[in-house]
Amino acid sequence: MAGTELPAVIVNISRGGPGLGDIGPSQGDYFQAVKGGGHGDYRQLVLAPGTVQEAYDLIGKAFDLAFAYRNPVMLLGDAIIGQMMEPVTLGTGRDTANIDQDLGWNLLGKGQRAPRLLKSLHLTDGALAGHNLRLREKYESMEQDVWFDNFLVDDAELIVVAFGSIGRIAKSTIRKLRADGKNVGLHRPIPLFPFPRQELERLAAAEKRFLTIEHNLGQMVEDVRLAIRKHTDSDFYGHLPGNLPTPEDFEQPILAALGVRS
Repeated sequence: MAGTELPAVIVNISRGGPGLGDIGPSQGDYFQAVKGGGHGDYRQLVLAPGTVQEAYDLIGKAFDLAFAYRNPVMLLGDAIIGQMMEPVTLGTGRDTANIDQDLGWNLLGKGQRAPRLLKSLHLTDGALAGHNLRLREKYESMEQDVWFDNFLVDDAELIVVAFGSIGRIAKSTIRKLRADGKNVGLHRPIPLFPFPRQELERLAAAEKRFLTIEHNLGQMVEDVRLAIRKHTDSDFYGHLPGNLPTPEDFEQPILAALGVRS
């Protein structure tokens, strides 16, 4: 789909693995989603909701991005959000008036126009190289669609970086530690690709320290370290897949990153 430039929305509610694993919560699909599960130099946009409301809202955003870039978009949730029930404010519905509009590439029946061929096969000399260069320009243009949730980062000594439901749980931990006088903040990426590397580099240049918390053995932390490598490094805490974390589980890793002995 990426090679053929077909818009698509894919929902992945990741669970414990590898292999059959279990149906418990995990964030072990980060590499598969962000780095790609197929061959070639392709990318897909990846959106990581932290609440059920955000999952609902991001589905509409995912379709908008898929059609804007003619590219697959993945909504990467996890078994916590996938099995959670909480109130959601429903939207007023999406505009489908142009659903049958001729976009210049979609297949709506031939009619009076010339035939259209959608393909990812490029066998003539230089064709594949040119196609990949054009795709790279598109992937680079996706940098305009980066946003994130910063929570109490301005005066923070330590920035916790966490995505999805783990970011939500870590925010509860940070609220408690703030009440105890600890200067901790949270950076929660929402698109995981494109990754908010410029914002993380800005925070690193302000002499913040970092702790990446994930529900896996260490995946997004590689992208965090790449983003801040000119200034500092990131500690890591991985909650084991299949086990449901609580805000209390993150207290000691955060205090340890702050250099506070329990």
